[in-house]
Amino acid sequence: MNSTLSGISIAMISLGCSKNLVDSEVMLGKLLDAGASLTASPHRADILLINTCGFILPAKKESIETILAAIHRRETGATKQKIVVTGCLFQRYGKELSSLLPEVDLFLGLDEIPNIDSHLKELIDRNTPLSDSIPLAQSPKFIPDFDHPRLKLTPPHFSYLKIAEGCNHPCTFCIIPKIRGRYRSRSIDSVLKEASAMVERGTKEIILISQDTTFYGIDQSTQKVSLLVDLLSGLEAIPGDFWIRLLYTHPAHWTEALIEKFSSSKKIAKYIDIPIQHISDPVLGRMQRKTSEAYLRELLFEIRKKVKEAAIRTTLIVGFPGESEEDYQKLCDFICEFKFDRLGVFPYSPEEGTKAEKMMDQVAEKVKKRRAKKIMELQKAIVREKNRGAIGKKLKVLIDRPGLARSQWDAPEVDTLVHVPLSLPPGQFAEVKIVDFKDYDLIAQ
Repeated sequence: MNSTLSGISIAMISLGCSKNLVDSEVMLGKLLDAGASLTASPHRADILLINTCGFILPAKKESIETILAAIHRRETGATKQKIVVTGCLFQRYGKELSSLLPEVDLFLGLDEIPNIDSHLKELIDRNTPLSDSIPLAQSPKFIPDFDHPRLKLTPPHFSYLKIAEGCNHPCTFCIIPKIRGRYRSRSIDSVLKEASAMVERGTKEIILISQDTTFYGIDQSTQKVSLLVDLLSGLEAIPGDFWIRLLYTHPAHWTEALIEKFSSSKKIAKYIDIPIQHISDPVLGRMQRKTSEAYLRELLFEIRKKVKEAAIRTTLIVGFPGESEEDYQKLCDFICEFKFDRLGVFPYSPEEGTKAEKMMDQVAEKVKKRRAKKIMELQKAIVREKNRGAIGKKLKVLIDRPGLARSQWDAPEVDTLVHVPLSLPPGQFAEVKIVDFKDYDLIAQ
């Protein structure tokens, strides 16, 4: 531990996804290691660090509003607080953002995460804004690994483990490759060391994340094959009672070996997070998803057949440019046929700099919203039917907080909750019996 920031108080506002949260944890770990004191009160800190999201319009709006609120709070409170902005929004918009928000003292790109302590030290020492002094790398190379200290922002019993950064997919609706750079995997050894340390500290659930977990290792392998099964085998060998959960598995890279690993493992949660985005070939083609209706059907039914009692989760985009009523109806029919266990749907958001933004036949906003609402109505009926079938069954659950738990079929913050007796201690596994349900949630005793 060094003391370059000794006596300096820092607060963090972390926005966006779990992958961004890991970046926030790394930054805070680095700052704590540099002697800074951390506070949960944004208005009381010497430095307020805002880690932004710039993925889609609502996320961009939230980021801008958060920055403006911090500036307003500083001006009306007559404090000398330094405001530092990092994350995807600045990585995406660069100098445009710094010229629009001159009140921000320092903007940092993603590659500056490991150097954040020295940048904040310079900011404090010079006592003048540094917004234009640190160049923005256009294609980030940084990836947090086991050598970077982390201050966990999740409850003690579950942890996100980022196994890779960036993305190589050419999806026409997505700006992530331009923000986060090319796909780059961590080594298996690095991931296993971090996971072992997590289990030793009492972690009961390790959640593997990246832009596409099934692409893991393809960038490192001479045969250009995924190393995910090898990584999972290593994780399974770590002693202890814990779940391994995978998020964001692109359907194009699933293999028979991965299906078999899910089927045979006693530690990997039987939770298949596989965003198909659509089922109609014309839409998938315009999205450049590298998949087709025939491929997705075969894969999904194969997973359901071989991974017994798996919960299959997907995300969908409706109202993509050129999506016809026929395309949309085909998607609705498939949802009713396959009956996904978990499902999220988003009206298409045209993003600057993507191919889809410039496509012809943009769908009206009210049509997009109507289509999304109808799909959620279909899904609600499917979930109600599945929950009714769960009554009387015994489940192993992980207690998140008093009275609320999750099964292996549910990821934090996005899926079903299990309401359990208040007497069950948070952070521990328990076996419960399902006695009822309400909407998406289950009720247990």
